[in-house]
Amino acid sequence: MGELAAIFEGHASIEQVVRRGQNLAVEPTLRLQAFDEVLAIGRRSVLVNVAELLGREFANTTAFDAVVETTEVVVGRREWFGRELHELGAPLPPGVQIVGLERDGNAMPLLHDVKLQRGDVLKLYGPVLEVARAVPLIGDRVVESTHSNISYAAMGILLGVFIGGFSVKLGGIPFSLGTGGGALLTGLIFGWYQSKNPHRLSVPPEALALMKDLGLATFIACVGLASGPQALALVKKFGIALPLVGVAVAVVPACISLFVGHRLLKLDAPVLLGAIAGQQCSTPALSAVQNAAGNATPLLGYTITYAISNVVLPLMGPLIVALAGLVAHAAK
Repeated sequence: MGELAAIFEGHASIEQVVRRGQNLAVEPTLRLQAFDEVLAIGRRSVLVNVAELLGREFANTTAFDAVVETTEVVVGRREWFGRELHELGAPLPPGVQIVGLERDGNAMPLLHDVKLQRGDVLKLYGPVLEVARAVPLIGDRVVESTHSNISYAAMGILLGVFIGGFSVKLGGIPFSLGTGGGALLTGLIFGWYQSKNPHRLSVPPEALALMKDLGLATFIACVGLASGPQALALVKKFGIALPLVGVAVAVVPACISLFVGHRLLKLDAPVLLGAIAGQQCSTPALSAVQNAAGNATPLLGYTITYAISNVVLPLMGPLIVALAGLVAHAAK
């Protein structure tokens, strides 16, 4: 067994040895014999060569009573912050393998010199008992559940509405984040907290996707129902110039941003188009870009520009109205 452990170099381990129907204690001095049944656990790249090393692989595993699992653990112990990934190999039980690493929701390469950070999520694979011993050495287990923590989401929404209700007057002009801006602010804070503490139960991604789709459909329907009668009246009053100006207000800034981002900043198309959708505060545009890209890459550009734009728009709206009033008053 000791010689096999040296060959595997920690990437695989022998968990059980069955000889003539009896389980043997796996010790470094144990010597294998012909027709021993061996249970090996480890990385796929190493295990594919085990058959050539030991003998024929078989599918009937009834002789073994081992139960393996894959679980995610958040790096929470301070002694691992800033340490390299390969340093985790020594304290972990020999049967536990690190098969994945995520940081801020993005998969990271399993390189030996990757430095661990607080909030990183490691995916462990191995026997249940050994994985249970490994989890406290790293941090906290990520709880996977289909239950939604509605109180967490409700608290964020209510706090956002409360913050959005505050108004500050500067030069007689009221400035306020509004309900949308306040909810966005608390959403960013709550989302940041959840990204740093993924082991705490919140709302599953599937439920969030449903909430997003329903919210987007309801938002578009409400805007259309509320603006339709007014739009018809305004078109009758101002003619075709009104919709043309509306289209120009939306298209011209987007075209300028497209030129600057592509020609000057050299941004990739998915990130750039996501940023423009965020600049316009247009979630439907983001959905269209994501569908065209086939992945969530446009979110990289959308998030920050949407946050800035959604905060600036409510603040600048009263200022623009006040300036328009001053210009109209001066013209008279």
